Amino acid sequence: MKRKRHSLFAILWLGAWLLVTYGSNAAETGVVPPDRELFLQGRFIFERNCATCHGKWGDGKGDMSAGMLPRPRSFVSGLFKYHSTPAGFLPTNEDLMRTIREGIPSTAMPSFTILSEKEIHAVAEYIKTFSSKWRKKENYAPPLQLPPLPAWFERRQALQTHATTGHDLFQQLCAACHGLKGDGQGPSAAQLKDQWEQRCPPSDLRQSALRSGRQFTDIYRVLMTGISATPMPSFADSLSDKQRWDLIAYIAELRREFHPD
Repeated sequence: MKRKRHSLFAILWLGAWLLVTYGSNAAETGVVPPDRELFLQGRFIFERNCATCHGKWGDGKGDMSAGMLPRPRSFVSGLFKYHSTPAGFLPTNEDLMRTIREGIPSTAMPSFTILSEKEIHAVAEYIKTFSSKWRKKENYAPPLQLPPLPAWFERRQALQTHATTGHDLFQQLCAACHGLKGDGQGPSAAQLKDQWEQRCPPSDLRQSALRSGRQFTDIYRVLMTGISATPMPSFADSLSDKQRWDLIAYIAELRREFHPD
């Protein structure tokens, strides 16, 4: 009986949330509300797999969150580090699902490949209910259209030429945090903090699996979007397409030196 009352409360709560959020103006907002049919499934999956770290209420204060670095994401804030949308906008459904599916390397966030795509979709929809930001049209934007990896990445001499230019850019823009050799040990690294005043050490860019993803195109995406709520800025307006790829070419050379085989 208690479980039935809890499920009824959840359904009524979702209905009220959708009514307050969208009312009769759904067509005007352009925002697609969470799928009612997936809500209960998403809540069940979240409470079984995610709440121990992210908290039952999505506030990042789960039983296992103490001492974690980085801290589990608070979904109440509506801030997500990794997204394909421009800086300052909410992630797309696929952005949320990719993080759930693939996890975040070098953190406590594991991959959930054991979940089906429908289950991943359901928990992504449930996560949206924690923040009022999902209610406002101005927080949405289409994903950026990213270029493919340049063909010259496959030509060793061309890659080295671009990396030479990228080296100079890296020293100017990135070394203070990421270090001269991209090891995350720059002179400013120890002082970096995120929006919640938690330590925010920069990534070791020599590693093949970064928190943003495993491909060079994932690095390009971060150069465009920045990493929300951290000191990592967007370079969408300050660097050209060529300069961004030159930087990535230099990171590729750093990785080659770090992993010579």
